[in-house]
Order: sequence, then C-alpha cells, then structure tokens
Amino acid sequence: MDFTTSAVIVSWAAIALLALVVSGLVRQVHQLSRAQPHLPGRVGLASGASAPGLTTPGLDGLLPTDRASLLLFLDADCGTCGQVLAEARAWTVRQGDAAPQVLGLYAGPAPQDAESAVPVLSERPELFTAYDIPATPYAVAVDAAGRITRSEPLGSATALLRLLDDLHPATPRSLP
Repeated sequence: MDFTTSAVIVSWAAIALLALVVSGLVRQVHQLSRAQPHLPGRVGLASGASAPGLTTPGLDGLLPTDRASLLLFLDADCGTCGQVLAEARAWTVRQGDAAPQVLGLYAGPAPQDAESAVPVLSERPELFTAYDIPATPYAVAVDAAGRITRSEPLGSATALLRLLDDLHPATPRSLP
C-alpha cells in the first residue's frame, strides 16, 4: 500500500470518528433541551415577581426574613458550579451576618463536602422548574419582602462576585 492510499484511509477514519462525536453531541443537546423545559424567549423569572417556593419544606428557616437572599442553582456535574459555590462560601465567610444569605440548590444530588458557610439543598427539581432555570450556574436575588430583584446566569465565579458586589456594595471582594 502506498502513502496516498494510507492517507486516504486515515482521512476517512478520522471523518467517521468526527461524525460519531458530532452525533453524540447532538444527542446530548437534545436530551438537555428535553430535561429542563422552559418557555422560549424567556430566561428565569422577571424582576419584581414574587419568589416561588420560599415556604417549601426544607427552605423554612434557611432564608432570613429580614435581609436579602441569593439562590444559586447548581449542578453536581458542572465544573463552573463548583467554582461558583466555593467563591460564594469564601465571600460569605468574609462578609459576616449583614450580607445577603446565600443558598445553593441542586436538582439532583449535591456533592458531599464538610463546608457549611453556604447551606446546600439537594433533590429540588421543583424549584428549578418554578424559577424557570435554563442552565447552571444560575443566580436569583430575592429581597427581604420575597420579591425577585435579579435573575441571571453566571458564567464564572467572577460574575458571581460582580452580582454580590451589586447586591451588597459596601463590602470588599477579598481579604487585603
């Protein structure tokens, strides 16, 4: 077999492998779009809307009634979600009791760890549906009156810090 024939065979094998990878990705996107249905053209709940599910079992006592809260919608298989939760925990420790309460929510099982600066609730798919969460990580800011003040996706831990700075501007981002 000469070089040209070998190159053509290797090229066709690479094309076949690429086709398999693309079809797998298309199948995953299709499954994700069916797993968490949401209304097209709308992302999350609008500012000013009443925050649903704050009186559901498990949330009672975790969210304060006298200050703002931030709900973080996360997924155990999402690497960015882990970074966002770690940054939320570090920020919460630095800020103390005056800052908004941060709560992590998972539709499925939450990763196991010993840190408790940010309470985490697992198995809450009904809240993902109620808040119309299209992807993770996603943040929903709720004021003391139980109204949504902001609802937006988070692409990184830096985006979380920007949001927290907007919600609670008088505190430093990090230790000196």
